[in-house]
Amino acid sequence: MLERLARWNRSAAFWLILIVLCIALEGAALVYQYAFYYDPCVLCVHIRAWILGIFVASLLGLILRNNRLGLIISNLLVLLSSLGFVERSYRTLGTEMGFLDGACSMNPNFPSFLALNKWLPAVFEPLTSCGYTPWVIPQILSMAQALMICSVVMALGMLVMLIASLRRPTDSF
Repeated sequence: MLERLARWNRSAAFWLILIVLCIALEGAALVYQYAFYYDPCVLCVHIRAWILGIFVASLLGLILRNNRLGLIISNLLVLLSSLGFVERSYRTLGTEMGFLDGACSMNPNFPSFLALNKWLPAVFEPLTSCGYTPWVIPQILSMAQALMICSVVMALGMLVMLIASLRRPTDSF
């Protein structure tokens, strides 16, 4: 089983699927912002940044998938970015549902060397306070709930892929 997962992890299709998923998630966020007029809060902007991290790490994975060390590093970077995605999604869900106190500012607090809100304000500038996300499926699934599900599935999947990539392959790279 792990060998089959390791082969899948070394395939271009796996990394392209991750890249397309990241583009779809970022695109959906922008559709909600610009077509449906739901401005992002600071937590939403942080989630976008973590998804950008997954995207960049996936590009690296696509390029380095046939190098064992490169594959392990790429899997680790996607896993770490996915865990950031999980944490921010959990905070967003907790703020929305009231089980976490969520006073959030309008300052995304990106480090000066990664000032995404200055470089791409149309994507990474928070415009509203935290506490509400729109419905993805009306009265059934909010965006916070959908992000929580997506982030946990991605993090668990990448943990399995990291474990599979640590296994010595039976075929050559």
